[in-house]
Amino acid sequence: MLWRDVVGLIAVKQKQDTYGSMADIDSDPREVLANKKSVRQSEFYQAAAVGIKPEIVFEVQSIEYNDEPKLKHNEIIYYIIRTFSKNDEKIELICSRYPLKG
Repeated sequence: MLWRDVVGLIAVKQKQDTYGSMADIDSDPREVLANKKSVRQSEFYQAAAVGIKPEIVFEVQSIEYNDEPKLKHNEIIYYIIRTFSKNDEKIELICSRYPLKG
């Protein structure tokens, strides 16, 4: 399969700031090859019914994905709101520009 896009997977770690509070710190994006796909119509409407707005799907190799909660594509940061394992080799990352609430 030909991989047509590059995404930057972003891990998030907690670190104590100067005031003693815990803050989320984004790692530098780790670039991996991907395929950009559209959100399936059924998934879009099911998600909208519960207040979630999936915008884009990226397919990456399963071995490349380490449960990162964010990714960057074309200078836009997306939150990974759901994953779907297609087989042992590929995983779909369903993304939104807005984080899940709760």
